[in-house]
Amino acid sequence: MQIEVIKSKIHRVTVTGADLQYIGSITIDQALMDASNLIEGEKVQIVNINNGERLETYVIPGARNSGEITLNGPAARKVAKGDIVIIISYATLDFEEAKKFKPCLVFPNEKNNSLK
Repeated sequence: MQIEVIKSKIHRVTVTGADLQYIGSITIDQALMDASNLIEGEKVQIVNINNGERLETYVIPGARNSGEITLNGPAARKVAKGDIVIIISYATLDFEEAKKFKPCLVFPNEKNNSLK
């Protein structure tokens, strides 16, 4: 049996931009991606603390140490600059493996710098 478990989480990060005219996705500071074990193109769930919106998109890397968290394309309608979001990815694992698996959790500071 396989189950889906949390793989990575960036907890309570501040949205720095919303670009409706971009082709889609979420741009995440490369340092935050590395700290949270996210890769380019990975599917993520975005949970907006300010308005309760939940959406899925994919990750594109932003400039390292920029603090950038930008929702692009249609997702830009679900956030506003300054909103606090949680970014989550999941993995499908065998049940026994999942019992031992430890997710990568990141708790950024107010400038979106990684505090693992």
